[in-house]
Amino acid sequence: MVVGEHSLQPNDQMFAALFERLSKSKFRSRFRLGAKERAYYEQKGADEVANQARQFIKARLAPAQPANDGKQTPMRNHPVFIAQHATATCCRSCLAKWHGIPAGKELIEEEIDYVVRVITQWLKCETTISQRTQISLKSKIKMQKAK
Repeated sequence: MVVGEHSLQPNDQMFAALFERLSKSKFRSRFRLGAKERAYYEQKGADEVANQARQFIKARLAPAQPANDGKQTPMRNHPVFIAQHATATCCRSCLAKWHGIPAGKELIEEEIDYVVRVITQWLKCETTISQRTQISLKSKIKMQKAK
């Protein structure tokens, strides 16, 4: 299914193009998982966090007129919230602007699936980059200690 200019069945190229566009936004590109959110993600695991993302989307984003739209997604304290802001899946106006999913109508299951996939893909990228950085830093520390 295609909504606006986006397929609700994104592939790696579509994720790359979306994340490239998002990276050019000063606001979107500043979001990163903090230590607390990263630890939570690692403790709960990707599947559990994806289930929580689905629950959040159904409760806070899926209704045609979400309560406090534009302010319903906190800016911290859960990896999904950080990912929502980073991926512009935080409110209905961002969904419309960045993903072509119109506001004013209840999200259908395919749209919910799409939003969850965007969030989980960002989290996967974010945690993979973080793991590589941590490995690199640990290697540098070991090298410095060896000197």
